[in-house]
Amino acid sequence: MAQKFECHHCKKLLQGKKYVEKDNHHCCLSCFDKFCANMCVECHKPIGADSKEVCYKNRYWHSTCFHCAKCLCPLANEPFVAKDEEILCNKCSMLENSSKCKGCLKPIVAGDQNVEYKGTVWHQDCFTCSNCKQVIGTGSFFPKGEDFYCVSCHEAIFAKHCVKCSKAITSGGIMYQDQPWHAECFVCVNCSKKLAGQRFTAVEDQYYCVDCYKNFVAKKCAACKNPITGFGKGSSVVAYEGKSWHDYCFHCKNCSMNLANKRFVFYQEQVYCPDCAKNAVK
Repeated sequence: MAQKFECHHCKKLLQGKKYVEKDNHHCCLSCFDKFCANMCVECHKPIGADSKEVCYKNRYWHSTCFHCAKCLCPLANEPFVAKDEEILCNKCSMLENSSKCKGCLKPIVAGDQNVEYKGTVWHQDCFTCSNCKQVIGTGSFFPKGEDFYCVSCHEAIFAKHCVKCSKAITSGGIMYQDQPWHAECFVCVNCSKKLAGQRFTAVEDQYYCVDCYKNFVAKKCAACKNPITGFGKGSSVVAYEGKSWHDYCFHCKNCSMNLANKRFVFYQEQVYCPDCAKNAVK
């Protein structure tokens, strides 16, 4: 006797009907959906015999449920990437793996113009001044903690300003008596020679190089007629009744004894020791 062609589960005859073969058994469509169908990972409903099925690593989806977890585009017939139990299209996968902009927190993808500083990345248009909010982009900037400043704002807020020209000192500069100067502004008032790193003399808030001070400002020694500079040999000065002497020039008119820090007599525009003064006065 011929074996009956029937459903393995409900025993209904399958002759002339649609059926599914599962594990070497024949099933009617109804029993297949009830007893044999795989469950869809996405919608959690059976994947019926009439539905198209997608299988990946022992997980099953209706073909219409197999889509990108981010943008929901269908992937049944497209390349995809599995990441942390999620199914992603290639584009969303690239975005997931790309760096995030510090400014807008959106991904920086290939082709985007960007700025990188100490491991942090911004879209070029997102890299802005913390003060004026203008785009810095690839221009010059100054970091201050977590903030970034364009050149103009940094000068206005943080830079020292030269006491002569009042402009910001952006680099270099010198300090004299706790006041900042541009090196090119700190010059001799007479010849404009730069004084940074050079010997100079200050007179009533005016600054002179050594040569100009000697020639145009320094008092002349009443004895040798040379300038009294206040530095080098003869840095000590003797002054009396409007006249000045180098300490080594201040000596007795008669006996030539040096009288610096000693008693002396000033008689008829001349300097004498006390003993010689007695004879000079007679």
